[in-house]
Amino acid sequence: MRYSVVVPVYNEEENVEPLYQEICTALGEGDDWELICVDDGSQDSTYARLQALAANDSRLKVVMLRRNFGQTAAMMAGFDAAQGEIVLPMDGDLQNDPADIP
Repeated sequence: MRYSVVVPVYNEEENVEPLYQEICTALGEGDDWELICVDDGSQDSTYARLQALAANDSRLKVVMLRRNFGQTAAMMAGFDAAQGEIVLPMDGDLQNDPADIP
């Protein structure tokens, strides 16, 4: 696998689907990438929405932390799960534009 995109999320239920769609658009339909979203103890439906997306796309991996540990710990959990040669960290609120990845 070439790329692992690691995204820590916390209470991002409204951003999860647009983030997923934009990353899919940026990286294309191939299987040379994965998206790892780390739910950092969200109190909303972030995890459920991620799970629903992952049920239809094996490239999406969801890691759930049992409570909020903070962005650094969530990012590290994503790095630990990453299998790509190149790991790309991003924010879950679309502050980073997925179109910049290529």
